[in-house]
Amino acid sequence: MVFTIVKIEMFTFVHQIKRMEVKDLQTLFKTYKENSLFNRYITNKNIEPLVSKFKDFAKVETVGKSVLNKDIFSIKIGDGTKKILMWSQMHGNESTTTKAIFDLLNTCISNASITDIILRECTLCIIPILNPDGAKAYTRVNANSIDLNRDAKDRTQPESKVLRQVFESFNPDFCFNLHGQRTIFSAGNTNKSATISFLAPAQDEECSITPTRKIAMEIIAEMNTCLQKVIPNQVGVYDDAFNINCVGDTFQSENCPTILFEAGHYADDYARDKTREFIYMSYITSLSYIANNNIIGDNYESYTIIPENRKLFFDVIIRNAIVDINTKVSKDMAFQFEERLNNGQIQFMPILVKIGDLSNYYAHKEIHAKGQFLSGINEETLEIGYENVCVKLNNEKIVFLSK
Repeated sequence: MVFTIVKIEMFTFVHQIKRMEVKDLQTLFKTYKENSLFNRYITNKNIEPLVSKFKDFAKVETVGKSVLNKDIFSIKIGDGTKKILMWSQMHGNESTTTKAIFDLLNTCISNASITDIILRECTLCIIPILNPDGAKAYTRVNANSIDLNRDAKDRTQPESKVLRQVFESFNPDFCFNLHGQRTIFSAGNTNKSATISFLAPAQDEECSITPTRKIAMEIIAEMNTCLQKVIPNQVGVYDDAFNINCVGDTFQSENCPTILFEAGHYADDYARDKTREFIYMSYITSLSYIANNNIIGDNYESYTIIPENRKLFFDVIIRNAIVDINTKVSKDMAFQFEERLNNGQIQFMPILVKIGDLSNYYAHKEIHAKGQFLSGINEETLEIGYENVCVKLNNEKIVFLSK
């Protein structure tokens, strides 16, 4: 009889979660969003006051040091037997998932019913910034110019050793590998930006769909079901080519179900604050699913219908422009924004990267020149590599391209 009552309560709670996937999860996000974290530049300086705050609610440790002797923190919260290891900013310039981590932690200490069961069933071990030197310099690599996500096998870097030590001591049942992706990705061969992407990494050269991968795939499928309600057709997956030097592939190969999260571009959201909300929803959905289910991978197949990412987007395309006044041949011009750190601010510099027929590509912003003459701001001819925040259209109109 006790078992029956528990099952009924669990069934009811699962259906409450389903109803919360959109409206209620959005309300939770707005309520517990960590407002001290915003825009793209997030460093140890930003998170240290927050880490201190959680000492009253969680086990907070300095688990290691970076190349430049910066602290690498871990926050362990929850009392459950299902252990989830999460790490963010392995690449220092990928901060969206870090912002969402603190939104999640704020929810966890709020006594919200949706996180109460997560913390009862699960223990979370979170490294909010694995690469603090890269975060401060706003670079993908660490202070030794090493991509930590290609250092899983040799572990030449102190940050790689820290992650491995935490992995071995915590012995997780699931791993969440948290990243950010460029604006170039589409969800399949479509004009839909890949706002969120996932991957259940391969664990062998054959990219076999193993029992371990099936578990990761099932969790991703659950997140995708939720996200389709808010960003339909804007969820993608990455190519699963195996690389043992990648951390996710390594952990998966050791039979720990591992999920790659990638925070991408949403319309006019270069600060990635809207994408942050979708990442938060993904955290809550996946953790709730783990908390409420004994996942064995039986429901993995809907993962396989998520479209694979393609590189079909530019930040700006100016279509049908004449750049050579002599030939008067119309061409399309594609600009990509380069992110640059300047006095603690991230600035976006448009750079001309492609000229030609771009009818098979899409842009987050399109400008139709309608056969008018396009030049640089000083009337120079536009060539690959040109960079400026504006151009001249028909020698009169100035088009600003920066975000």
